[in-house]
Amino acid sequence: MIIRWFPRPAFARTVALTTGLAGLLALVPAALSVPTATASTASASTADALSRADPSLLYRPGTHVRATSGAPAPPKNVSALSWVVADARTGAVLAAHNAHRALAPASTLKTLFAVTVLPRIPSGTRHSVTNADLAEVGAGSSMVGVAAGQTYDVADLWRGVFLSSGNDAVRVLAGMNGGWKKTIKQMQAKAGELGARDTRVVSPDGYDEPGQVSSAYDLAVFGRAGLKMSAFAKHCATVEAQFPGGRGSTFGIRNTNKLLTGADGVRRYRGLIGVKNGYTTNAGNTLIAAARRGDRTLLATVMNPQSGLSRAVYEEARSLLDWGFKAAPAVTPVGSLEPPRPPSPPRQAAEEEKRGPVARARRAVGTEPVVATATATESAGAPQLAGAARAEPSDRPSAPSGYVWPLVFIGVACLAALALFVVRRSARRRRDPAEPYPTPPVP
Repeated sequence: MIIRWFPRPAFARTVALTTGLAGLLALVPAALSVPTATASTASASTADALSRADPSLLYRPGTHVRATSGAPAPPKNVSALSWVVADARTGAVLAAHNAHRALAPASTLKTLFAVTVLPRIPSGTRHSVTNADLAEVGAGSSMVGVAAGQTYDVADLWRGVFLSSGNDAVRVLAGMNGGWKKTIKQMQAKAGELGARDTRVVSPDGYDEPGQVSSAYDLAVFGRAGLKMSAFAKHCATVEAQFPGGRGSTFGIRNTNKLLTGADGVRRYRGLIGVKNGYTTNAGNTLIAAARRGDRTLLATVMNPQSGLSRAVYEEARSLLDWGFKAAPAVTPVGSLEPPRPPSPPRQAAEEEKRGPVARARRAVGTEPVVATATATESAGAPQLAGAARAEPSDRPSAPSGYVWPLVFIGVACLAALALFVVRRSARRRRDPAEPYPTPPVP
């Protein structure tokens, strides 16, 4: 037998070494494949929670929050007719009150105007203002001081919109964009694209007009979309700037968002990064506020506080943001700011049939949320339709690699054991050169 040709102690040690090394190396792929608790795991957990949230919940009146044991309750001093607290990165709605109630938005509607028009007018564009540009600015409008006959850089006009809430600057920019009516159509289309179904645009500057409404939910959607745009984020976080005056002069303008500037007895909110405030006699005070602490950015929208206090819109937003930062890790989302994904065409008819005539009627008038039946992948931070098959995560190894690597490691282990055996035999022969080399017995 050829096994008897090997010295038995050396053979036993070699076999033990080979087996142990092969087993150890074979475990390496499994160890590498064990998931760790990372930000991607947390994101997957949030995505799972959002997928299980009932999208119709936010359409019901009242306050909605799903807090775990020990989580703080939402503040009770909020008198606004409607409010929302949401995570700007994930779109998760942490809590809401009458989120889809249709209310006049005032100048917070300028966020939708900016999200729509900012990408359409190239930076660096200059425009000479005419009397026609300013002819239809509403009486009593907030103004930055745009003057006919003067040429402005588009960035100056945008600062006039964000800092001074200038309806005159909005009129000029809308004219540069192709006109007032065209801009209204574009804004309405953009709202639909973002999933903001409560908004009806009549006047792009937010000026009170019959039929013009939005909601706390939609305003949060607009604020979130704007913060993804670098120019929008920069403008809405600017505290003060210089605006062109006559004959080459400039004058100072200051952001009217007191939670950002800390003016008129309102303490500046730590970590605030914008977004926009508003007021009209019909809308009352409205506000979209965003703040960042650590790796979390929250949005709070507040519409028409009823307490009667002059600074209520800011203090109520402060209370909601404070609550959000404390409670975010311990609440389950009650909804999402992400636009609903349409069903895939082959399955849409079947889904409609299952839902019954009442659901189909609600769907037809746009009052029922769309149920996604297709899978999605992440693109630019937002789910996009990916077709009928679910894409594999990019960090998951392909199927063949799970079988190849253990075999490679075992092969390496065997080679290492063979090399060790040869070395040991050479060392033994050097210690006893007179010992004849053993020959295998003849069977």
